Amino acid sequence: MTGVTAATPPPGSSGPSGFPGFPAVPDSADAVLDGLDPEQRAVATTLHGPVCVLAGAGTGKTRAITHRIAYGVRAGVFQPSTVLAVTFTHRAAGEMRGRLRGLGAGGVQARTFHSAALRQLQYFWPRAVGGEVPRLLDRKVKLVSEAAGRSRISLNGHELRDVTSEIEWAKVTQTTPDDYPAAIAKAGRDAPRDPAQTSRIYATYEQLKQDRGAIDFEDVLLLTVGILQDRPDIAETVRRQYQHFVVDEYQDVSPLQQRLLELWLGDRESLCVVGDASQTIYSFTGATPDHLLNFRARHPEATVVKLVRDYRSSPQVVQLANGLLDQAKGRAAESRLQLISQRPAGPEPEFREHQDEPAEAAATARRIQQLMAPVEQGGGGVPASEIAVLYRANSQSESYEAALAEAGVPYQLKGAERFFERAEIRQAALALRGAARAGSGNDRALAGAEGLAAEVGAVLATTGWTPEPPAGSGAARDRWESLAALVRLAEDLGRARPGADLAAFVAELDERANAQHAPTVEGVTLTSLHTAKGLEWDAVFLVGLTDGMLPITHAKTPEQVEEERRLLYVGVTRAREHLTLSWSLARAPGGRASRRPSRFLEGLR
Repeated sequence: MTGVTAATPPPGSSGPSGFPGFPAVPDSADAVLDGLDPEQRAVATTLHGPVCVLAGAGTGKTRAITHRIAYGVRAGVFQPSTVLAVTFTHRAAGEMRGRLRGLGAGGVQARTFHSAALRQLQYFWPRAVGGEVPRLLDRKVKLVSEAAGRSRISLNGHELRDVTSEIEWAKVTQTTPDDYPAAIAKAGRDAPRDPAQTSRIYATYEQLKQDRGAIDFEDVLLLTVGILQDRPDIAETVRRQYQHFVVDEYQDVSPLQQRLLELWLGDRESLCVVGDASQTIYSFTGATPDHLLNFRARHPEATVVKLVRDYRSSPQVVQLANGLLDQAKGRAAESRLQLISQRPAGPEPEFREHQDEPAEAAATARRIQQLMAPVEQGGGGVPASEIAVLYRANSQSESYEAALAEAGVPYQLKGAERFFERAEIRQAALALRGAARAGSGNDRALAGAEGLAAEVGAVLATTGWTPEPPAGSGAARDRWESLAALVRLAEDLGRARPGADLAAFVAELDERANAQHAPTVEGVTLTSLHTAKGLEWDAVFLVGLTDGMLPITHAKTPEQVEEERRLLYVGVTRAREHLTLSWSLARAPGGRASRRPSRFLEGLR
């Protein structure tokens, strides 16, 4: 960061201690507090009673809570072995352990909910139940598939993943198979298939697991909860071991995880939670910000500390992020934090309107080239690894993969396969290639774009594609979007080359795929807004910001629309300095300019 040496990281710095260029282990408890801002220091020094840290994006929340644990250990208030810090990913837990070691607080347990529960389950199972601990399923999809077969319900691969996700949601919300149909109706959840069928598959899946002595990841939490509820002696043993708790990303806690936390705590209140309701973007998995929002109601004597000094983003980016939340509605919006940037001024965020999607992708690639060019050549001098293109749906990646490849800009995909390497695209390409070799037998009464697109659609129908999208937002919808992108590509080719047939279309696909088969290199990141959570870059491009994509079409209730707004907020707050928000009026060149910019941009431009 400007004006700060590597040896003295700023209060919001996220670099791990113990690496070259970072400070040595502090020599005293007071030295642990050096470099913290007043609010971070308040978190670190409030060691007793319930503590709720409301931490905005980029405000150094991990720094605050790791320094709190380290200060408590170094001051003799906490014994390292009695502290359990819980977060949501193994990466975050590993980073927390590394920081704690660097602060002289090795020995503190930093784990995910699942790994902490699994250790307890394995330890107490012989005493609580007897015999061997049931086998943990690596993946539940195979057993769900068998359960569907026994229920005489046919599922393709994507439908299978969607039903599996529904079972996971049911279990983390503590919903039984019989209660599932009523529960999704009450939650306003858009079921990917008939709830009664999912309920049957869920019940059969649970029976198969029981018959085979197996458990899944959700069972790890459920069984640990069951043992702690039914065996007060075991619950007391756990409470003697762990006396102080810290929970990161508390807005993402599910009802089942909250129940486990309550059992760990018992009647004690040595709990520190940290979160930001404005970054709740995983409610479809069962996460809810209610536990964070209701913390003061459950703990009236709690100390609440707000972290609002943003060390990540420029004042211009922060102003846009604040403006976006100013329009928000609902409970999460009532607790929104007004961030205050601590960084030097940067460029104003750019809003770019384009005629069509290819033009948007090409313009994005050109702007990235400018940012990557050396400063002495008039560029921005931004490394490719410090640039990201973020989109709502993985199906949007193909245009940007192609545009960056055409511009010679290296890129990497996070959280998704490259477009032409996705299973459904490979399957579609095989079907199209076979149809082209055989001759379609279709005289194509419709010429040009409509005819070629209809022909491609007919071939894709043999792989299970339909002109209308499936309900919900799961794997089946992702697969549909990918195949729909092929139909749109056929429309584009038919419009540009009216005589194009299936063989020409297959050749076009091969050419596009080959152009993107360069070796994977360190480059510009392409990823979805969901996957970008927890990451940051110098320059961020938020693309495809049209109504229907953000908020996405299947966000129907006010709560679902507000979660889409929070998703955009997460995207905006990933940027340190350069931020571009763009959209296109039409899908393809020459198409009808019927799209509207995302409603979330109103009043911000």
